[in-house]
Amino acid sequence: MPQAHPANTVIAVLCLVCLCLTPGLRAQEPEKTHLLQQAYLLWEQGYILHSLGEYESAAENFRQSIEAYPTAEGHTFLGWSLSYLGQTEEAIAQCKKAIELDPDYGNPYNDIGVYLIDLGRPDEAIPWLKKALRAKRYCCAHYPHFNLGRVLLMKGRVEEAVRAFERALSHEPDYPPALEALEIIREREGEAL
Repeated sequence: MPQAHPANTVIAVLCLVCLCLTPGLRAQEPEKTHLLQQAYLLWEQGYILHSLGEYESAAENFRQSIEAYPTAEGHTFLGWSLSYLGQTEEAIAQCKKAIELDPDYGNPYNDIGVYLIDLGRPDEAIPWLKKALRAKRYCCAHYPHFNLGRVLLMKGRVEEAVRAFERALSHEPDYPPALEALEIIREREGEAL
């Protein structure tokens, strides 16, 4: 008997967990709830596939999630997978669609900032990163602080960059990129003496 791919097993478990955790939703608006559950399951599958490096398959799952029920998360994470496929401008467009659906969701603001940095347009990234910092619904404030620090460092504003990296660490004390950035800056300052 052929063995199931490990990702399929994880996906099946997540599907069961989602169905068990959302009974209250089903009682309110059955049709909307069904579509939202379907979208969520497809989004989770896309997330797992992206984490496994299956970016094209992940993007397809995120597209199917959006078709089932458009969400800010669906568009943002579709953008994430597209960025790994080298489709950065389309990734930005997906994040803008996410913002239209939920302006309080912080992820797409930060992601647009990152994509603009990657495109060599760091000045354009700054307002997006600042919007991410002000977002009402954003669990990961260390990301925009860190990315703002990257931009400031590129611009030669080292002291401001250090403060941004330190703010990132105030939200996530063990965040490796911020720790590494501060270590590099301190090493360079030591060499300059």
